[in-house]
Amino acid sequence: MTVHQRLHSEGPAEARTLPDPGAVLELFKPVTWFPPMWAFLCGAVSSGAAPGERWPVVLLGMMVAGPLVCATSQAVNDWYDREVDAINEPKRPIPSGRIPGRWGLGLAVGWTAVSAAAGWFLGTWGFIATLLALVLAWAYSAPPLRFKQNGWIGNLAVGVSYEGLAWVTGAAVLLGGQLPGVPILVVALMYSLGAHGIMTLNDFKAIEGDRRMGIRSLPASLGAERAAWVAAGFMVFAQMAVLLLMATWGRPVHALGIGILLLIQIPMLHRFLQAPRERALWYSGFGVPLFVLGMMFAAFALRGMGA
Repeated sequence: MTVHQRLHSEGPAEARTLPDPGAVLELFKPVTWFPPMWAFLCGAVSSGAAPGERWPVVLLGMMVAGPLVCATSQAVNDWYDREVDAINEPKRPIPSGRIPGRWGLGLAVGWTAVSAAAGWFLGTWGFIATLLALVLAWAYSAPPLRFKQNGWIGNLAVGVSYEGLAWVTGAAVLLGGQLPGVPILVVALMYSLGAHGIMTLNDFKAIEGDRRMGIRSLPASLGAERAAWVAAGFMVFAQMAVLLLMATWGRPVHALGIGILLLIQIPMLHRFLQAPRERALWYSGFGVPLFVLGMMFAAFALRGMGA
């Protein structure tokens, strides 16, 4: 049976005319919302400005970053990946029929509009950043650009959207809408590059399906072992760069904290590199949180350097 036939074959799920509510939540993948929400919060902290009466805007920004923009990107990705998911993850909401017909596309378009409307209340920069993130979300998955077909470009697009834009927006919101200073922009860029490696970890589970569908994720195009070294390289480089920046900017305590977290990751990375296909999920669960914790160390170090 072809992938197309599998998606449209007769069965109980196909009798649905409306999406299953649980499937909609699964489509939006709440587990993926944390990274951009955390990056937004790090940006807010790095601004050095007290929230004061701006707490509602900060909370709205976290909602825009996670349950809105990130959820939109997941819905868009699932719609345009429905055929490869029929190979890799046939129980996903769209290929399983729990979200029938073109409801997947409708949810992606509708949540895009809701996200853009919410971003309007984040000020000029917040609105621009929201629109940029939404453009990247569609460009990553949808033709004709479909950045995800190239692991180098696609992972960078997601890293910039999930980490860089979210971080800079969090800082801008507390700085009264102005673009943050160079230190914040540089650190946000470094963590965007680190997220490139984190995104590669997510691709090891789909190597066979990606190859069959012509998606050149790094594990599919480079092979598991080489892609693992690339992922590790991006993550280590980003943290080393931030560590050195902190030391240069007179933040030795924060640099030490980031360095300790990186040292803890090294033996974990070594274990991951020995069997990347089997241990990518393991490293995502135990190594990546240390990377993420280091982001907050950097955010506190940047306080007073934001404007």
